[in-house]
Amino acid sequence: MKRVGLSGCGGIGRLHARNLAERGVELRFHNRTREKAEAFAREFGGRVCGGFSELLEASDGVVIATPPDVHAEQTLQALAAGTPALVEKPLCATPADLLRIEEAAAAAPGGAFVMVAENYYYKPSQILMREIVAWDGVGAVRSMRVKKLTGQESEGWKAGHGALLEGGIHFVALVADLADAALARRQEPAPVSAPLQVEAGFPTLRKGSPERRCRLSLTWDGGLEAHLLYAWDLPTLARGVFQHSRVDGVEGRILFESNGLYLHVRGPGRKGLSFPGFADLMGYGRMTDDFLLCLSSREASPYSSLARARRDLDIVHRAYEHLA
Repeated sequence: MKRVGLSGCGGIGRLHARNLAERGVELRFHNRTREKAEAFAREFGGRVCGGFSELLEASDGVVIATPPDVHAEQTLQALAAGTPALVEKPLCATPADLLRIEEAAAAAPGGAFVMVAENYYYKPSQILMREIVAWDGVGAVRSMRVKKLTGQESEGWKAGHGALLEGGIHFVALVADLADAALARRQEPAPVSAPLQVEAGFPTLRKGSPERRCRLSLTWDGGLEAHLLYAWDLPTLARGVFQHSRVDGVEGRILFESNGLYLHVRGPGRKGLSFPGFADLMGYGRMTDDFLLCLSSREASPYSSLARARRDLDIVHRAYEHLA
């Protein structure tokens, strides 16, 4: 039985703890406030560790669900100890921290790896769209238009980060993943491809405050384009549910609910309305399974890899160059 440590006993930590407990792993907990770790141990079973170093020593792998500002240092500690880590997104906030993590991963003892908790890669809707695109279900893809508009309070540590980095990176991953499938058609898994151009605008930016709305345009080799509108400052009914995005190919299109509730395909390879799966709608279960598989078999590699995190973060960082 694998021993998995969890650092960060907040809202997202609870989700990870529940998924891990359901899979029968031995849990260890660490939190800045020990009382929260003790509450998790009572609720999910397992024991509390007094510090992050102790958590690493007591675990075969760790889940880092702390605020982004400490992701980099905890990830570096895990890699130095030879402990694989599943790190909540965003993996880190700056290009310099990303470079440090990549260098540490390359030198990590015992085959330790970094996997990013980018659950959008594992959503049933994303997996189905990836398959449709890769197997010419709508012909060669020419463009994608994606939006998610909602009103969200930025409290605590979230107040220090932009909406694109903290939340929009999910949709950056979504369009970039589909671009991989479109460019490498019928190759599974598709190689990671970075866009040639990244253009961004921040229409409601206020001086001295992180951005809360972004218009992002990406262009890949061959002319494939993706346009993303992401906002935290546009209150909508049902917190953005039933907004629609689309993927357009030369022979058809995919129209999908932006959260992944359903999709409608019109093309030669597939037609009609699909509800890909409510049991694991957000992909957290499949993501947890991937992490545990990679812990059990060092020959396995996580789909949400460091290379994909590099590509997604690079897009965000290139977008933020336009803030000036």
